[in-house]
Amino acid sequence: MAKQIAVIAGDGIGPEVTHEAVRVLKAVRSDLEFTSALIGGAAYDATGHPLPSETLELCRNSDAVLLGAVGGPKWDTIPDVKLRPEVGALLPLRSELNLYANLRPAKIFRALLMASPLKLQDPNIDLLVVRELTGGIYFGTPRERRDGGELAVDTCLYSKNEVSRIAKRGFEIARTRNRNLVSVDKANVLETSRLWREVVTDVAREYPDVKLSHMLVDNCAMQLVRDPSQFDVILTENMFGDILSDEAAMITGSLGLLPSASLSDAKGESVFGLYEPVHGSAPDIAGQGRANPIAAIMSAAMMLQYSFGDVENARRIENACDEVLENGIRTADVFEANTRLVRTSEMGDAILQALGA
Repeated sequence: MAKQIAVIAGDGIGPEVTHEAVRVLKAVRSDLEFTSALIGGAAYDATGHPLPSETLELCRNSDAVLLGAVGGPKWDTIPDVKLRPEVGALLPLRSELNLYANLRPAKIFRALLMASPLKLQDPNIDLLVVRELTGGIYFGTPRERRDGGELAVDTCLYSKNEVSRIAKRGFEIARTRNRNLVSVDKANVLETSRLWREVVTDVAREYPDVKLSHMLVDNCAMQLVRDPSQFDVILTENMFGDILSDEAAMITGSLGLLPSASLSDAKGESVFGLYEPVHGSAPDIAGQGRANPIAAIMSAAMMLQYSFGDVENARRIENACDEVLENGIRTADVFEANTRLVRTSEMGDAILQALGA
């Protein structure tokens, strides 16, 4: 039976990079069917809401979701904050689809090693941040301004069940890698972090083959800069994961080349997930053919691996991206002397050629 993929390209460069990712998926699998829908600013312009009910329903009825990017200055001044794309589309989409496990890999392309801002002693960086995505301070209530705006309140809230399920997902993923998991918290200060550490320690008893260590978030931020190669899987809560995953991404030299996955629970034999590049909508270059599609294409590879268990084709796509960069083919964001500058679609062509398609 064909796998149903919801394609919600969104705003800015989203449609351009998503188009190339779909081309690559079609080249490696013939059993995928794609249906497009609106999200973000494009959806707001067309329907008055950044997450139309039709889009949400399509996502619910699909086996996986491929997302481009949402938002841009055009919609930053919408009076109702809840209708702005980032707030009115991304947060409710994660919540409604129960996308509680965010996976953010940080792996260096050897051809782009010199782009790293660090003088790396060990260039073999291949770590994965597993971030809890639907709890914590971004979703807790009350969340409000008081005393005429003079006082602001945000609430960080976690349940034992929320921590347990993300911990289990982290340990299961660690089993497929180097079996080394670092749980990051602020247990010396925060009650939610003390619960986090207790639950992760308890869950670890089910995974005796995975080495568990705990690290405070400020130390983790320092260690990522000092020696990122020491990490395999970093497991952490929502806000800490938001910050640490961006730090880890920049260590590799380019935020714009990295993919992500947001996973829910299994749907039959598949794991439902939403896959998107971590770069933004980049409205300043939208429609100019300058966007780098590699992050979107690598997100498609993550879809094959995590939702459909197709590790072989996922690795084929990753290797094709690596080969193209090794051959000196570059989009504008990573262009340097003695390399060949190409447009978005030409980068897609080169990756398809590397795949033999």
